[in-house]
Amino acid sequence: MEFSSKLLQNAVSEISQLPGIGKRTALRLVLHLLKQPESQTFHLTEALTAMRNQIKFCKKCHNISDMDLCEICNNAFRNQDIICVVEDIRDVMAIESTSSFKGLYHVLGGKISPMDGIGPHDLTINSLINKVKQGEIKELIFALSSTMEGDTTNFYIYKQIQDYNVKTSTIAIGISVGDELEYADEITLGRSILNRIPFELSLKN
Repeated sequence: MEFSSKLLQNAVSEISQLPGIGKRTALRLVLHLLKQPESQTFHLTEALTAMRNQIKFCKKCHNISDMDLCEICNNAFRNQDIICVVEDIRDVMAIESTSSFKGLYHVLGGKISPMDGIGPHDLTINSLINKVKQGEIKELIFALSSTMEGDTTNFYIYKQIQDYNVKTSTIAIGISVGDELEYADEITLGRSILNRIPFELSLKN
């Protein structure tokens, strides 16, 4: 792809590094921005810069937040002793959209994947186990995708906490094997949370 401007080429190159965006799509986006008032582009760059510089991770659940504690953890009306274990913020958003879960979350930041060089210590598993050890939690709901990596992560956490007085469950059948939670429809995902099953039963399947 030939460019008449080095500035244009640099902008297209940067935007094309975003997931799902190729060179042609990046070019369309850049040309669209050039047609807009300067203020719109400045607002976009300011929003991205502010997000990158000021965004935080909740000290309690590791969710993305504007404050030290996210709005969910700060909500006194949430059930404080039930935690839904998810991979990342997209899963929190997907479950919250169902309005079916009123507990708290714990964002792992990924799944155990030896092939990708991701082990337990690369995730926030230790802080989750510490919550269980402190007796703060009555139930953990495993809501990772039904992939080999998700199952491995669930089982690893389960083995670490099985000697403690905490109930473990997993979302019920309804989310297809290998599916990511963010792509599940709200009704199916909501029912899967409400009809969760003991984790021990999932090990027998």
